[in-house]
Amino acid sequence: MLKTITPRLSKKLKHFSLFAVALTLNFNYANAQVEKEKDVKAFEFLSKANAKGFERKAQEFKNGAVVSAHPEATAVGVAILKKGGNAVDATVAVKFALAVVYPNAGNIGGGGFLIYRSAKGKIASMDFREKAPALADKDMYLDVNGDPISEKSKEGHLAAGVPGTVAGMVELHKKYGKLKWAELVEPAYQLAKNGFKLTKQQVNELNRLQTKFKQFNPLGTVFIKEEGEWAAGDVLVQTELANTMRLIRDKGRAGFYEGEVAEFIEAEMKRGGGLISKEDLKNYHAAWRKPIVGDYKGYKVITMPPTSSGGIALVQMLQSVANYPLSKWGFNADSTIQVMVEAERRVYADRAKHLGDPDFWKVPQKQLLQPAYNKNRMANLNWDKATPSAEIQAGEFARKESEETTHFSVVDKDGNAVSLTTTINTSYGNYVVVKGAGFLLNNEMDDFSVKPGVANYFGLIGYEANAIAPNKRMLSSMTPTILEKDGKLAMVVGTPGGSTIMTSVFQTILNVVDFGMDMQQAVNAKKFHHQWLPDRVDIEPNALRPEIQQKLEAKGYTFYKRNSIGRVDAILVTKAGLYQTGADPRGDDTAGGW
Repeated sequence: MLKTITPRLSKKLKHFSLFAVALTLNFNYANAQVEKEKDVKAFEFLSKANAKGFERKAQEFKNGAVVSAHPEATAVGVAILKKGGNAVDATVAVKFALAVVYPNAGNIGGGGFLIYRSAKGKIASMDFREKAPALADKDMYLDVNGDPISEKSKEGHLAAGVPGTVAGMVELHKKYGKLKWAELVEPAYQLAKNGFKLTKQQVNELNRLQTKFKQFNPLGTVFIKEEGEWAAGDVLVQTELANTMRLIRDKGRAGFYEGEVAEFIEAEMKRGGGLISKEDLKNYHAAWRKPIVGDYKGYKVITMPPTSSGGIALVQMLQSVANYPLSKWGFNADSTIQVMVEAERRVYADRAKHLGDPDFWKVPQKQLLQPAYNKNRMANLNWDKATPSAEIQAGEFARKESEETTHFSVVDKDGNAVSLTTTINTSYGNYVVVKGAGFLLNNEMDDFSVKPGVANYFGLIGYEANAIAPNKRMLSSMTPTILEKDGKLAMVVGTPGGSTIMTSVFQTILNVVDFGMDMQQAVNAKKFHHQWLPDRVDIEPNALRPEIQQKLEAKGYTFYKRNSIGRVDAILVTKAGLYQTGADPRGDDTAGGW
């Protein structure tokens, strides 16, 4: 049990007393006997917390691994690897399979980001984030008084941005793929045509959203149950989506952005008052961007640049805590949490003011990624009390000027790796299924700043940098990341979770690097989150020992209990060169390999 919570400590027990372990966990009790008793109770508490649905053990594979949000999609990816495909081939196949079996997020009606690292160390990043339609404008979700009409950017046709997923996969395959395109889309076509069994979690979601599906799809959709309710094990056949997959399989990009599917999308927009046109679709292109590269305790961190805010934020947070002895304090000790929360608070303040689409806004990336800048931001940390967010503002520089997502990680036998995060924003996007084409559209327009200083669905604040503009990409929190150690692949990691994405990736990395956990333990570990505003620390159930939470509350920290945070899917390369997987038990996430 000790190893489940702090693996590094279990190795030390042969040489150190429980008193030493207690010190490592930052327990400050009066004498050794009390320390021993309370230390044992602490481990029992954390062990019970982890036992409730968090007992998954790490798996290890020699020739390749895939970790995704659905067992069917993982199986598709592993089959492609066994067939001789590389990590990019498996990525394309998994992405389209998820569009069928994980419709709430694994989409062709949305977009995303990816980080690629070749076996020889070549790195690249792709931005296939959605764009605002050409007819969009910065005031499109405001009423006559200039106040936001909250639902317009979240539900229905007007909330949709121009999808980027198909364009992104086409470009990725063209540059790095090995197998034929049709081979990679065929599994998704078959899954849509023949159907797949719904999981318990999917059934609960579909039943809960029946009213929304009926409201926004008056012509009907396969997600609407005609009689009774969906039950686990029901087979979902998606004939219209199968036809769309067939067109993508046979025609590539043109099968989606032109012809029949483009006409279906435009007709759907006209029917519901949306803005996406055939011209918007034809003009959409994914963008290759230069990855952000940082360093953390000997690890090279390769992550996503803007339009994602995730990569900059991740490196900022790592730089902010780098000089603190986290491993000495221990996992979720009071000092550990305080430092991490204060780092998160400052980084999210910077995000609100400075980050946006680099094609439209001059992002001060170089300044934000200076280690000295982030170290200085932590200089006013007060160990005796929380720093109120009202006292934290974004840094100033000389200048001219989303929660249902899904992530998957892939590594092949040669060591090529892909970390990909994709989304339609909230679960099931804007609830609109394109009639005739069979896929859900996104509600990513809500990821823009509808009005300066007004929070979006996830409570994130934004300003001019992320204002709506025609053909502009909305800011994202997605943080696909790859780590190297000594020039070799070390970790592939990412997660969904809206505004919690960056902090979940941040904590998962620390769990491995600072707290010695294996990949599955790092994924299982309970999480917390702070995003500047609102000024509170979100925590999963049983994330903190009661005495730790009380100690922090006495310093002025406010805690908000919520359901699960993130669904991390990751792969760690072991010292023996095996691919060790972490599939998040918070969902139907599944690891596979060979």
